[in-house]
Parts: sequence; C-alpha cells; structure tokens
Amino acid sequence: MSGFATARQKMVDGQVRPNDVTDVRILDAMLAVPREAFVPPNQRALAYLDLDLDVSEGGAARRVLIKPQVLAKMLQAAKIKQTDKVLVAGSAAGYAAAVVARLAGQVVATESDPAQVAKANDVLAQLGLANVTFKAAAVADGDPADAPFDVIVLDGATEVTPERLYGQLRNGGRLVGVFATTKPPRAMIVTHSHGDFGNRVLFDASVPVLPGLERLPAFVF
Repeated sequence: MSGFATARQKMVDGQVRPNDVTDVRILDAMLAVPREAFVPPNQRALAYLDLDLDVSEGGAARRVLIKPQVLAKMLQAAKIKQTDKVLVAGSAAGYAAAVVARLAGQVVATESDPAQVAKANDVLAQLGLANVTFKAAAVADGDPADAPFDVIVLDGATEVTPERLYGQLRNGGRLVGVFATTKPPRAMIVTHSHGDFGNRVLFDASVPVLPGLERLPAFVF
C-alpha cells in the first residue's frame, strides 16, 4: 500500500469512523478518492490531516477543503441515493464533488474561482468521474439551469440564509451545510416540503465561510 493510500485508510479509520459515520458507501468513497490529487504539490503531505486545508495558489482568494469528518457527517445526514441529482456549492478544488460523485447519479459543482474550476476538471477527468459537471459560478447563485436538485451540499459555511439555493431544491430535497448564523456554528439539514423549509441541527462545526455567503457588515452610527 502506497504512502497516500495508507494515509487515506488512517483518515477513514481515525477521523471519519470515530465520528459516527457508519454509511459504508461514504467510507468506500473516501477510501477511493485520492484527496492529495486535489491539493497543491507543496500541501500534499497535509492532505489527510484533520484540518481545513488551504488549496489556494498564486495569491487567489483563500479556498479550502473542509475537514474530512465534517464532510462525511453531512453527507451521511443527506442520505444521497444513486438516483439523486446533487449540487455541490463552493466545491473549491473539487474533492467534495468527487466523493459525492461516487454516491449520486449526477453531480453539478460550482466554484467562484475559475482557476480552481479548471484544475478540478482536469483531476475529475483523470479519475474518470464522468457524472460531474463543474462550473464557474457564484456560490450563492447555485445553478438554476440544472435545478431542481434532490440534494444540495454547501462545501463550507454560510453566515446568511442561502435563499437562492433553497429555491433550487426539489420537493422532498435536502440541503446540508454549516450555518454560522449562530454561535457556535452548527451543521444543519434543511428539508423542502411543499414550499416550506424545515431545519434540524446535526452537530456543532466550524469551517471557513464560503465566498458570497458572508454576513454583510452592520452599519454603525
């Protein structure tokens, strides 16, 4: 077993399983997707650590791969089926989209940084994940052209209610993400049912806020 394959196994056994992730499909997906392939060369030694990994390059806006165990727990709550169409909003270098592609029938991923989109498309093609479409788009806008979605995954946190994304959920659809609208921030699942949206807290979590989903600064007199 190669060094990265060993590290991948340790990530699943030491970070993901102990955090109550029992869905075998998610565990298998994380064992199959090489996280190091989505990381700049100088960061690959850190690819399997329990941290939000900065994948920005060349002075671009900071973009991260969120902690593997946070991603895994959100995906487990979303209960993605093989027939589902899933939007991964703000997928940075594409790791989350690659994991979701092994769970869902069709995946659309968005990212606001065109350079990240280009790199992600190269890696996804090398991995043979033909069921992913990766687009350059503002995270908050989602992808109205391909909506509605069975599941939407926020690959990061939001400080505001992502209304436009809610509107792209199919009836019965689920959105998972970290909501930093309260303290402490919490991972939540939002469910669409006949025009209403209900939410349920999953667990406390702290991950970087996605670009375009930041809270507007309050006006101070």
